[in-house]
Amino acid sequence: MPARVNAIVVLGGPGNRLGLGLELASQGRAAFLVISEGLPFNVPSSLCALHAQKYKVVCFQPEPGTTQGEAEFVGRLARQYHWRSVALITTPDQDTRARVRFHRCFADQIYVVTTPLPASRWPYMIAYQWGALFKAEVLQRSC
Repeated sequence: MPARVNAIVVLGGPGNRLGLGLELASQGRAAFLVISEGLPFNVPSSLCALHAQKYKVVCFQPEPGTTQGEAEFVGRLARQYHWRSVALITTPDQDTRARVRFHRCFADQIYVVTTPLPASRWPYMIAYQWGALFKAEVLQRSC
């Protein structure tokens, strides 16, 4: 990730994604912190109402409630605010699929920053991500 991007996007899912996104935003690394309220964690409403001086917070419910829905929403925000770069916060298992989905909805620079996935989650997530990547590459090819 470069020193600065237009937006930091915290994708829904396991791991300390929100903590990493907040840390990067507090360092002044982006003008926007975009937080998906997708499963499995609940985002405190006070955070979504936050009026930080360094960055603007945007919380959203993806529709559909998947990486696809997250990519579509962020693509619309990017067009609205003329973004040229985003940093996606996720875990290593979702890295490739997130890139695929977001490149279809956002033509500019995408960086992925990962936070560790608990070891106990790896077996399930590997199986899940392979299926989800197949779906993204073969069945759902549009933004």
